[in-house]
Amino acid sequence: MNTKKSDCDPVNIKALGRIRPNMLHPDVLSDLSEFFKVMGDNTRINLLWALEEEELCVGDLAVLLDMTKSAVSHQLRALRQSKLIRARRDGKNIYYSLNDDHVKDILEMALEHISE
Repeated sequence: MNTKKSDCDPVNIKALGRIRPNMLHPDVLSDLSEFFKVMGDNTRINLLWALEEEELCVGDLAVLLDMTKSAVSHQLRALRQSKLIRARRDGKNIYYSLNDDHVKDILEMALEHISE
């Protein structure tokens, strides 16, 4: 039984042989795709952009983005689950910040790319 899905014959077999071992494992590919889905939302990008500047609480983020605290919390939850931000409790407030410099680098590189 042939399990071949492609309807094409290879042209550059040597190149395919070099590339195939470096292709992403399906689990990694799924995680990467999910990362870009989370990043692909205007509100979440706006939140990340604000948190790139300074650690902020939900209320301040809600005022800054002219949103309800509930809507901001919902988006922050998605960002936390994707490990893009972290939370720190101070009294009854929870402050959010970028999880690490990689997030900042990704945002800045993306902005640079679209600005070219």
